[in-house]
Parts: sequence; structure tokens; C-alpha cells
Amino acid sequence: MTDFAKWQDDNARYLANAVTRLRALLERGAGEMQESFLAPPPPPPPEEKPKPRWRLFRRREDVIAEIARNADARRTSSVTSASSDLLAAEPCMTPPPALLILGQRFGLSHFEQEVLLLCAAMELDTRIGPLCARAQGDPARPYATFALALGLFSDPSWDALSPERPLRYWRLIALNQPGAQPLTTSPMRIDERIMNYLKGLNYLDDRLAPLLAPVEIPEQQIELPASQQLTVDSIVHYLKQTASHQGPPVIQLLGADASSKRFIAGRAAGALGLQAHRLPAALLPTQAGEIENLARIWQRESLLLPIALFIDAGGTEGDTDHARQTVNRLLDRLTGIVFLGVRSVWTGLGKASFPVDVAKPTSAEQQAAWSAALGPNAGHTPELLAGQFKLDVGSIERISNSVLTEPAGDERALHDRLWSACLAASRPEVENLAQRVEPKASWKDIVLPAAETSLLHQIADQVGQRSKVYETWGFGEKMSRGFGISALFAGESGTGKTMAAEVLANHLRLDLYRIDLSAVVSKYIGETEKNLRRLFDAAEDCGVILFFDEADALFGKRSEVKDSHDRYANIELDYLLQRMEAYRGLAILATNMKSALDLAFLRRLRFVVNFPYPGTDERKAIWQRVFPAETPTEGLDFDRLARLNLTGGHIHNVALNAAFLAAQAGTAVTMPLIFAATRTEFRKLDRSINEADFRWSSAPGVVA
Repeated sequence: MTDFAKWQDDNARYLANAVTRLRALLERGAGEMQESFLAPPPPPPPEEKPKPRWRLFRRREDVIAEIARNADARRTSSVTSASSDLLAAEPCMTPPPALLILGQRFGLSHFEQEVLLLCAAMELDTRIGPLCARAQGDPARPYATFALALGLFSDPSWDALSPERPLRYWRLIALNQPGAQPLTTSPMRIDERIMNYLKGLNYLDDRLAPLLAPVEIPEQQIELPASQQLTVDSIVHYLKQTASHQGPPVIQLLGADASSKRFIAGRAAGALGLQAHRLPAALLPTQAGEIENLARIWQRESLLLPIALFIDAGGTEGDTDHARQTVNRLLDRLTGIVFLGVRSVWTGLGKASFPVDVAKPTSAEQQAAWSAALGPNAGHTPELLAGQFKLDVGSIERISNSVLTEPAGDERALHDRLWSACLAASRPEVENLAQRVEPKASWKDIVLPAAETSLLHQIADQVGQRSKVYETWGFGEKMSRGFGISALFAGESGTGKTMAAEVLANHLRLDLYRIDLSAVVSKYIGETEKNLRRLFDAAEDCGVILFFDEADALFGKRSEVKDSHDRYANIELDYLLQRMEAYRGLAILATNMKSALDLAFLRRLRFVVNFPYPGTDERKAIWQRVFPAETPTEGLDFDRLARLNLTGGHIHNVALNAAFLAAQAGTAVTMPLIFAATRTEFRKLDRSINEADFRWSSAPGVVA
């Protein structure tokens, strides 16, 4: 039998013996109560004149009070002895029983512990209720009351019923006081959580379950990166040095990386022998009474369990004043160890705080974690993964374990599975601000002049070699900004800007997100900046490509300030310029109005790729590639089609419409069907149609 199992048996035996002694005490008290009702009232002292008796019956409350006053004179010594030994425990029991531990932790007096035992006995022994009714002289009162406790136990104390005393302050018991019933005769009931604790069951109060979740951390044997271990050590050292009667300070965990903040909070709490629980600030109640009740329950739990609280306020919209007030109201009522996850320092908390910057491990630390998790046969995979994705050691361990359980393959297959798992694990939560695009186009699908194609290859190469240049070659030590790669795709509609973005995403094997400007831009002051911050923060460490289509609507020139709207519009643009420059991923902006962009913005771009209107040779190449290999075609004259003045996007539309016409007719795609689809496209573009350009003879090489 384990030590805990033995303690549970000893605790159950102690509780049963205590209830047995209490039942004997109640039986004696019930007998004395009945004698009090049957016996005539005692005669008055000789020196006093008898008081007139004008009541036909004595009030029950008077009888109970009289019994309490004359209890010592009428009880036998055995009754007094039973009361004094009610809470006695075996000397050899270590740790002591749960009832005595509870009394020590909450500062309960001997009388208050007896009251708590009386309430617990109601749940443990069905014979206690009828005895309580007999002791109170009323069959309608088969429950414990404070008046019964005052008359039953030795050394009673009236202040035990005060809301400031532990029994009611910590919600150990609850009083049901209907109508105008006196407080002393109202039913008392033990709290369910406390009842289970007395029985040896110690678990987090189920009233906190909808709000809290345990902070999951990697196994303790996983070695922390040096940067994060230093952060944990500094927090633990500070908490040990600053502990006082007012409670430890609030540990503010700063930064946008929510997972690392949870990880640091969990490890720091674990180093102190505590289990951290996460409470999202968005779930906090707003009413003062509900906040007080939540704080009281959490404080009680912190006395019963080794726990610490992590309030996650990093996702609070804009860290609003209302959110701060709600969190501050809760913090003012807590005295245990509390971690507060925020983006930047919160001032005016009302109590001492210790701000700590939290960031993901460096690329070198991530590479070391990948190497340790994958083993010696990983090849260059750790370097490639660490250079593209920003993951904590817990995520690296989980991904490695899940992938390595699959059947082993060659190094390339392992790399592909790990890459896909990293993409899925680090996918940003920006679905309401951006749309993920599944890239289909490849290098063979896009037709551009040699100079523009070379620029696209340079962009892809720089994204793939960022880790080597910034980390290994030391350029990151000389730069404070501009780590990201930003590119402008400028050209008319349909010239291939979106396709080029897909080609890069497909080549780099990264997720491509098209930004929904209607969801980002807001007419309300400050909302656009909040949306942009959410967007960039979510995409920062996820290795995604941000694609701003029609970017001139968002990145227009700054205007002369004539009113407040101009001023705030310029602030939005300034903020956007700063975030673009600080963004560490690849951001692509597409516009067909390059002249409308702000010059300061153009200066911060690393690449500008112009997408010219395709010439005859480019149009011919596009026509040759536009039909999939599975599409049946017949007698297509690509030289003739190249003379149609269309961009690549329009050519794709014509080819698709011609394919549908052929499918409906049950034939292959032919020149007449393509010309019919071209007429439709010209009408859509409001272009004039010269029928001479659309004549076609089925005879080869003959134009009608």
C-alpha cells in the first residue's frame, strides 16, 4: 500500500470516529433538550421576586438559549469530555487528518472546526439529521444550525458566524436564510468541494473548470533552450527573493508569442512546485460581485492545491481600458503567484509587477532542438526547418514524435513529412482577415520576360537563405530592422501578378494568404491598425506569404493634413510602413496603379517586379500552356491566337469558356469555339469586335 493510500484509510477512519463521537454528543444533547421541554421552569432565586408569567407557552428560542446558559451545570463530565475529544486524532497519523489540515490552512478555531464537522456529518451519516431535529426540539429542523452548535459544543464563539471569519469568508459553509428567519436558526450546509477534501479527494473546484485549463508544458526531461531557461531562472529567483506578507508580485510576460509565454509560465511554476492554470482574460466576468466570487474561490483553491494562475490577456482586443480594469480588479484580490501574459507592459496594476520579455528560441536553438529530436540521420533538415519556421521546443518535440511514428523512408521523404507537419502546426489564425490560397501554378506555367523571371528567382532564393545570411553570416547582428522580404508586383490586371505569387508559394512550399482589405480597413479610428497588428503578429513566425492584392487601396500616398480624417489616414499608413519593414516573412503587394503608391513605401521595398503587357511571343507561349494535357484540342493555330490582344488572365478566361463550349457540344476545343469565347471576353471588356479577325476556315492554313 502506498503512503497516500494508507493516509486515505487513516483519514477515513478518523472521520468515521469523529462522526461517531459527534453522534453520541448529539444523542445526549437531544435527551437533555427533551428533558428541558418536559421539566417545569426552575424557581427564581429567593432574593428575587417571581416574574409574572403571561405566556401560555414558552418560546422555543428561549428554551434553546436557556439550555445554552445552563449547559455546564446540567451536563455530566462525560459529555464535556466527549466534546473536548471530538477532533482528537491518532498521534502517529502523518500527515494529520484532512479536517485538521483544513483548520491550519484557513486559520479555523477549535469551535469552527467543530461546526464544520457538524455540517460534514450531515452528509456522511443519515442519523445526524433526525438527531439535530430532536436536539432543537422541532421535527421540521433536521439540519445543522449555528444555534445548535452554540448549545452543543464547549467554548462556543459568536464571531464564528461573521462574514469575515474563515467559515463564511472562504465559503466553507453556506447559510440558507429564507425570508426573515434568524441567521442563527438558518440551515447550514458544507460546500461540496470542502466535503470532498475532508474525505481525501483533492481536485480543482468544478466551478472553475469552464474558465481554466492546465498549462501543458513539455516533459521535464526536455532541456530548455538557453535563452528561455535564463528567463525561467530569473522569474524563479525574483519570486523567491520578493515573497512578502502582501504576496508575490505579478509576473508580466511580454510579447506576441502566446505559446512561449504559456511555456515559460508553466516551467517557472513547475520549478516552484506549482501547476499553472491558464485563464483567458476574455472569459473574465464583468460584474464586481462575480469577480469577487471568482477571486475568493481561486484563493481558496490556492490554499488547498499547489497551483499558480496565468491570465492570458495577450489576445484582448487592443488591451482596452475595460479589459485592464477587469483584470486589475481580479489581481487586487489575489495574493498567490500570478502570471500575466500581455503584448506590452501594463502600468497602473495597483500592485508590484515584474515585466519579462518572452520570445521563441533563436534559430540556432531551434536547429539544435530539431537535431536532438530527429537524431543523427536528419541531414540538413534541422537547418532548413529552423530557417523557415519559428517553433518552441514543445512544438518541435510533438511534431517530431508524430512524424517519426510513421514508416521510415529516405531523407527526402522525412523532410517532406516534417515540412508539411510544420506548416499545419504553425498556420496562423487569420481566417477572418485573410484567405488561404492553394497554390497550383509552377514555373512552367508563368510567362514573363527574362529580367522579371530572374527577379522572381532572386526572391525565392532570398527567402530560402535568410537563416544563413542573418544568423550564420552575422548580418542580423548589424541590422535592427528590414529582416523581411517585401516585393511589389506592378502591372495591368491579368498580367500574372497573382500567378507569380502562387509560383513562389509553390516553389517555397509555403502557405499563401490573400489579404481581405474589406476586413482589414475600418472606418473607425484605430481599428485598421489593430487588424494589421493581428495580421502581422499571427503571420510573423508561421512562414507564410502575405499577398496584398489591389494594394494601392491600402498603401496610397500620404496626403496633406486638412482635418482629423487625413491625420488618422496618415497614421495608418505610417504604421503599415513600419510593420512591413519589420515583418520577417515574405510580403507581396500587387497593384495596377504603381504611381499611386507612397514614395516612402517604395523605398522600403526590396524588390519591384514590373509585369508588362504580353507581346506576341509571350501570348503565343501562354496559349501553348493554357490548356491542360487532358483537354482534347484540334487544329489550334497558336500564331493566329497570339494576334489576339489579350493578357494572360484574359487568355485563361477564354480557354476556360472554350472548354465548356466544347464539352457541351461534345467535341474537342477548336478555333471557332475559341473565337466564340473570345467574342464574349471582348464584350465583357467593352472592346470593339472586328469580325475580320475572327474568320476561320476549317481548311488547314486557309483563313476565310
